[in-house]
Amino acid sequence: MKLLLIGYGKMGRAIEAQAIDRGHQIVGIVDPAHPNVHITDFTAATADAAIEFTHPDAAFQNVQACLRQGIPVVCGSTGWLHHFPEAQALSQQTGTPLFYASNYSVGVNLFFHFNEYIAAKMHQFGGYDVQVREIHHTQKVDQPSGTALTTAEGILRHFPNKTTWRNEATQAPEELAIISEREGAVVGTHIVTYSSPADTIELKHEAHSRDGFVQGALLAAEWLPGHQGVFGMKDLLGL
Repeated sequence: MKLLLIGYGKMGRAIEAQAIDRGHQIVGIVDPAHPNVHITDFTAATADAAIEFTHPDAAFQNVQACLRQGIPVVCGSTGWLHHFPEAQALSQQTGTPLFYASNYSVGVNLFFHFNEYIAAKMHQFGGYDVQVREIHHTQKVDQPSGTALTTAEGILRHFPNKTTWRNEATQAPEELAIISEREGAVVGTHIVTYSSPADTIELKHEAHSRDGFVQGALLAAEWLPGHQGVFGMKDLLGL
């Protein structure tokens, strides 16, 4: 298939390499390093899908441009979800599909699934408090990470005594603490800890490389054309 890459940082380069290995064609790279290439240069006739990994301040504009050009878009940028309802509306208006995930790793999405199951069970039995911790490389701009937010949302859905989250340690019983740390070149580690006077239970996902994220993004791009609406990894994986 013909892929348009938006963003040519570490993820963009890794996606390019795996896409070529899978037999896909890169028809364009939109990035400040390629100033003469623009999303508006492409349409659904010249790009089967776009894969967007940029920055929070650019992502929504890029998604809008793809949808208006009729190009199915897979977005992996985080930190822009206050605009997500607008993106959903534009996807419906243009009839162009949008795929968004805070994390494209198959393992992480199983982590999300297990997290919700454990949260529901922990609430049933009571006596446990819960905390989310995320660790990433020092170049990651947004915090908490999109993956940590998705994890927190899964807990809040099943843990009624937690009504909101706070991006720091908190003693307020209704607040879910998300602790964000930035260290060296850490790809991404997420830990959910349940503690009671009797014991501690941890659910952890640690990424060793970007390969899992890249594979998931390409699977999404291969799956998305021909669909209509807004989708995520649960749709792709049947969770």
